[in-house]
Amino acid sequence: MHDFTLPALVTIGIVVLQLVLGFYVGKVRGITKINAPAMSGHPMLERAIRVQMNTIESVLLLLPLMWVYAAFGNPSVAALLGGLWIVARVWYASAYMADPGNRTKSFVAGMLTIVVLFVCATWSVLARLLG
Repeated sequence: MHDFTLPALVTIGIVVLQLVLGFYVGKVRGITKINAPAMSGHPMLERAIRVQMNTIESVLLLLPLMWVYAAFGNPSVAALLGGLWIVARVWYASAYMADPGNRTKSFVAGMLTIVVLFVCATWSVLARLLG
């Protein structure tokens, strides 16, 4: 029987990250005085919204893969990869907010964790299926 405590903790960390990014968008709206539903009008707001939305898009890939690998493979390694993704996304947010042109390395780091999780999750499911 697997222990899913670490993947659960990472999942909570991902939710906290999403909450922080959402609150940051609200803070930037206040600073720039651009009220919802406007999505543009100041580069700082546009960056904050893109960071939040890009992270949501990435979470949709990460979470299922992390949990599939946790269930069929190694929950500790799944959690480690999920934790590395969180670090990469914090790095991405900082880089994007400072200068969108400098986000490439952090983006690649986050996507690399997703690719590794994809390979691990797929391999572990196929290994179980093929017995």
